[in-house]
Amino acid sequence: MQEITIRDEYIKLGQAMKLAGLASSGVEAKVLIQEGLVTVNGEMDDRRGRKLYPGDVFCFEETEVKVVAL
Repeated sequence: MQEITIRDEYIKLGQAMKLAGLASSGVEAKVLIQEGLVTVNGEMDDRRGRKLYPGDVFCFEETEVKVVAL
């Protein structure tokens, strides 16, 4: 499982996908999320602005990424 570290209270899903290297741009992240290809904590979520907090896990194409606090 991959991890991304955040300094703030939360990170938006689209930003987290870019930070994890799963999307090259915000537009690409938006399309992938809206097509239902991303899960958050095991459930499909189609909101690019979904807030992720430390401990949340999102998954795209079998790559799981955990959000951790700095």
